[in-house]
Amino acid sequence: MTAKTVVAFDLYGTLLSTESIAKQLEKHCDNAKAQSISALWRRYQLEYTWRLNSMGRYENFSKVTRNSLLHALADNNEQLSDDNIEHLMQAYNDLSTFSDVNPALTQIAADPSIQAVIFSNGTKTMVSNSVSRSKDLSPHASVFQDIVTVDEVQQYKPSKASYEHLAKQTGQDLSHMSNLWLISGNPFDIVGARATGMQAIWVDRVGAGWKDAVAPDLQPTAIVRDLEHIVNEIHRHQI
Repeated sequence: MTAKTVVAFDLYGTLLSTESIAKQLEKHCDNAKAQSISALWRRYQLEYTWRLNSMGRYENFSKVTRNSLLHALADNNEQLSDDNIEHLMQAYNDLSTFSDVNPALTQIAADPSIQAVIFSNGTKTMVSNSVSRSKDLSPHASVFQDIVTVDEVQQYKPSKASYEHLAKQTGQDLSHMSNLWLISGNPFDIVGARATGMQAIWVDRVGAGWKDAVAPDLQPTAIVRDLEHIVNEIHRHQI
């Protein structure tokens, strides 16, 4: 029997749109401020993970997400009650998916050669809740054969240890990382995966083109405008 190709999907910013959280923020402030807070929330969320990695420290993603929200609110001179903060945190369990997710996961489910998993910085609880409770994503929960998070290694992407953890959890040989595929809309994630020898497809939904120059030799294996093209790209590179 031919071994299945393990395809790991990033969650936030790839399957789930963190921009949809702005709708929840509009319950507390005007549209412009909600957009600003939402964008800063995501920016600080990522920045905090990188800073923690650099300091050799770890706080789980739930704490990082809460602390980055508080930072974004402070930057916009906004204060919310503890109950409202908790409501926004819970809203992360029901983020909207991007429009291309439904047809892509339907395609993945029909391809017996692919073993799909989720690979996320989020805690196992956060990710499990998102997969099971999101009205958009929950119908596709059975597509994913596992949920892999960085909790056990306590290092966020794009650390080498996080991708090696993914390989171990999916039964891959660390000396053959090129057999493992990452799908992500986050350039830092793509570069991290490529640095370990993995294959990586960048989802460039806005068509901006690859601009990340942190390590010019680390380019995506392929670039797609939407997730519906990833299966063809994977098979094309395996020929």
